[in-house]
Amino acid sequence: MRSVLVILVVCMSALAADKAPSAAAIEESSLKQLLEIRRVYVDRLTGGETAAQMRDILLSSLESSKLFVLTENQERADAILKGAAEDMVFTEVHTSSDSLNARANMGTGRTTTTKGGYNAGVGFGESESDHSAERRHEAIAAVRLVNKDGDVIWATTQESMGAKFRGASTDVADKITARLKEDFERARKLPASAMQVIPLSGAASEQLGQVALKQEPARNQ
Repeated sequence: MRSVLVILVVCMSALAADKAPSAAAIEESSLKQLLEIRRVYVDRLTGGETAAQMRDILLSSLESSKLFVLTENQERADAILKGAAEDMVFTEVHTSSDSLNARANMGTGRTTTTKGGYNAGVGFGESESDHSAERRHEAIAAVRLVNKDGDVIWATTQESMGAKFRGASTDVADKITARLKEDFERARKLPASAMQVIPLSGAASEQLGQVALKQEPARNQ
């Protein structure tokens, strides 16, 4: 009976290995890996001169979350936060124009032995244009958490035109941290798996085959 149960578990493992994981399964696996992170190294962000400033702001925001320990030693980190960021200040120009024109012409003419004529014309025109320039501030960042195997286990993209009491870069950093905290809470609420099915390697399959062969004489006796 025990050998039958073992073989059944092996068959289930083989089926799980052959079947491609669903999007929900991949997301659940990534969320579970978040809970295994203890130390994170924030790598340099690409994207121009303002990316270094965004990294410092993001470090401060992540530190305040207390989700994990931030380290400057990449070798000690369980995961690396990578990505790109940009903080842009630009001027947005608005131009509009309105115009009103009216014109009327009237004329009469007559030709006999004497010539005479009458002409009249009225013209009116009005034009108005409006030109305004507005200074805008926008920040955007796309970041991802990569584990030691090089797999991306979490990613997000956030942008901001600035908040009421904070700048665009600070708002983006806070949005990234808030999203990370939200996903950590989702990971903590995931139900514990009753059984974890691990695909067997070739060596493990061979050992299991030997166990099954040993059980055959016992059943025949």
